[in-house]
Amino acid sequence: MSSRLIGVGMGPGDPELVTVKGVNVLRAADVVVVPVMAGADGRDGGEPGRAEATVLHHVPSEKVVRVVFALNERSDRARREAAWDAAGQRVAGLLERYASVAFATIGDPNVYSTFTYLAETVRELVPGCVVETVPGITAMQDLAARSGAVLTEGTEPLTLVPVTAGAGVLEDALGGPGTVVAYKFGRQAREVARALRETGRLEDAVWGSALGLPEESIRPAADLDEGPLPYLSTLIAPARRDGTRGGKL
Repeated sequence: MSSRLIGVGMGPGDPELVTVKGVNVLRAADVVVVPVMAGADGRDGGEPGRAEATVLHHVPSEKVVRVVFALNERSDRARREAAWDAAGQRVAGLLERYASVAFATIGDPNVYSTFTYLAETVRELVPGCVVETVPGITAMQDLAARSGAVLTEGTEPLTLVPVTAGAGVLEDALGGPGTVVAYKFGRQAREVARALRETGRLEDAVWGSALGLPEESIRPAADLDEGPLPYLSTLIAPARRDGTRGGKL
């Protein structure tokens, strides 16, 4: 029988925002892999990640396997590739021992997720392995719910931009129609504030971090000039609307 690798979306951090199906898959799997950041020596840095913390609300710790990923390596491509290969080989080894391996990832496994790269590697290392995903609630959905921001109405488009691609990409998106959501912009908070201001999108925009956690912060985007924010911060710049109900149907 073929082994199964299942990417499970754990949502943005609130353990209550994991789907019933996600919890059932975690509990049914033989082991649950969680990604952890490498320390300075390239080994397990020790700190539990957001995915692991959420998983531990639903399954016992003895079922969890921590695997080091180059989550924080951006400058040294060779080191990053070596770390990815090592992580893929570790998970491939688990798939040789177990029939079902779940991989927990924050958000959704098909939206800017570590799981995408892992699945590519595992398919090469474990021929015949079945790869599946269980969707998760995204940070933009959680921030919209907590802040009251409406993501889309009528025929409005929705644009999602990772600011790791540069603030210029965000500025281009803000110049277009519809709502714009920015991920991973904390280190470029000042540049993001400038882009919002220059495109006239600052007033209604909102940002949030650590959603559903004790250190949660949700504030108007006008506060962005105060300095760097947590890396996993989310921004919503709602579409320009005229206030009429159903105006864009």
